[in-house]
Amino acid sequence: MYNLTTALKAAAGNAGSAEATNPNAWDISYAELDTSDSDNYFNLDTMVFIEDFSVATEEANTRGMFFKSDGTKMYITGNSGDDVNEYALSTAWDPTTASYTTTFSVSSQDTTPSGVHFKTDGTKMYVIGYTSDSVHEYDLSTAWDVSTASYSQSFSVATQSDIPEDLWFKPDGTKMYVTGPTSDAVHEYNLSTAWDVSTASHNQSQSVAAQETGPRGLCFKSDGTKMWISGTAADGIDEFSLSTAWDVSTISYVRFTSFNGANALTSAGTTNVAETNPFALFWTPDGDKLFMTGNVTDKVHVFKTGVNFKDVSSEETIPNGVFFKPNGTKMYVIGRQYDKVHEYDLSTAWDTTTASLNQSFSVNSQAPAPQGLFFKSDGTKMYVTGSTNDAVHEYDLSTAWDVSTTSFNQSFSVATQLATPNAVFFKDDGTKMYSTGNTSDAVFEYDLSTAWDVSTASYSQSFSVASEETAPRGLFFKDDGTKMYVCGSTGDDINEYDLSTAWDVSTASYSQNFYVGTQEPNLEGMYFKPDGTAFWITGNLYDNVYKYNIRSS
Repeated sequence: MYNLTTALKAAAGNAGSAEATNPNAWDISYAELDTSDSDNYFNLDTMVFIEDFSVATEEANTRGMFFKSDGTKMYITGNSGDDVNEYALSTAWDPTTASYTTTFSVSSQDTTPSGVHFKTDGTKMYVIGYTSDSVHEYDLSTAWDVSTASYSQSFSVATQSDIPEDLWFKPDGTKMYVTGPTSDAVHEYNLSTAWDVSTASHNQSQSVAAQETGPRGLCFKSDGTKMWISGTAADGIDEFSLSTAWDVSTISYVRFTSFNGANALTSAGTTNVAETNPFALFWTPDGDKLFMTGNVTDKVHVFKTGVNFKDVSSEETIPNGVFFKPNGTKMYVIGRQYDKVHEYDLSTAWDTTTASLNQSFSVNSQAPAPQGLFFKSDGTKMYVTGSTNDAVHEYDLSTAWDVSTTSFNQSFSVATQLATPNAVFFKDDGTKMYSTGNTSDAVFEYDLSTAWDVSTASYSQSFSVASEETAPRGLFFKDDGTKMYVCGSTGDDINEYDLSTAWDVSTASYSQNFYVGTQEPNLEGMYFKPDGTAFWITGNLYDNVYKYNIRSS
């Protein structure tokens, strides 16, 4: 008899060896978003929200932000406290590990400070504000310790910007840049003595009004070839390229990303960032993280770039299920917007960033509003379920894994057990079938007297998941049947269960969960790599397929 476990392990390149190499395989407590696409660092299109950190206790009108060069300190300024607040980060570049340490008042120079910047060695601090319309320079007797700051001198930018909001320096201190909402421009200054603002002179200005009429935040890539502007008119970030490094007259517009409301950054699949007043911006030196703050939420929002995900919105705007060929060279997505199964080719196995659409197959005749998808391990059968006719539909593929060769075979009703089946899964030998749906809050198990033939299915038993998920959508089992995973749109998480008897859902016990709502708050489907070292999710809010790795330690 054809054995799914054997086939999957062979196709995946010996899953047993992978599990030996990664002792945490199938353990979702070790899951993390795949951000291995380093070629797309500094790229807003590959950016997703991962976390945020409130600074409201120290500053209720957050404006400016800066980080120490090694990521172990963070600085926040604003015009509520009129000071610079310093935080220590126990984990570099992770603001959720920040603890408030000290503050330094700048009210003697400006009562509405809006931007802050440091010399690269931490011995000087610069604050800009729109009470004075000036850049104020401070000396720090202990590098990066604002409690040791003392006022040195100021430089007025009122002629160019009478409401300056943010500032940036070239790393060698010979150029300074200022932006603000009244001029809608970036102003470039030369410093004849590096880091000495008294030697600054206006060089040139470059309008950004075509993209943002209320610029607030400003930052540059360390080599001066990229510039980012945030603003409150468009409520997002504009990216520009500079053909001549550090020369703002050579900028060209690249892209825009919105932070406006709950559907912010829909192209990148980000959520939970309702920041309609974005101000300061800051990138990590390698460009894998972007930090943004604003005074609607008074939080530091953290975004990750280089994320491994596939936007499928061109084919399906309500993706519900995802499945892969066992060797990772094909991906299939099903959705209820167009009632189709979409087949993608992956030029690099398991890397969804390399996926390209091959073809699609409509299942509308049998399953309008389809949601669940499963393939037999040899690719010669496909199973679809949906919320319209409460059945599992079986299809034959005359050419394995080629959906264009699909033909409908037969259906099996599950209406007696669940009214809206959202997922379908089979035991490795095809003798058991499982389904779940959001009206039943349970996983239902069926026996098949003839393997893979749904017409021979008979209901066996069920297991309630209502304590963990009241709207279950996706279902998956470990290849040996000793673990079960259920995902849904209520908890926006994956719930892991242990089965004391393999493939017997009545022996399931809840183990743990893993939250994915920051990437997809309307979770629909999931798929695990055959060796248990990675999984993918999809949902119908952001129309993406995301990859997560299960780390080995």
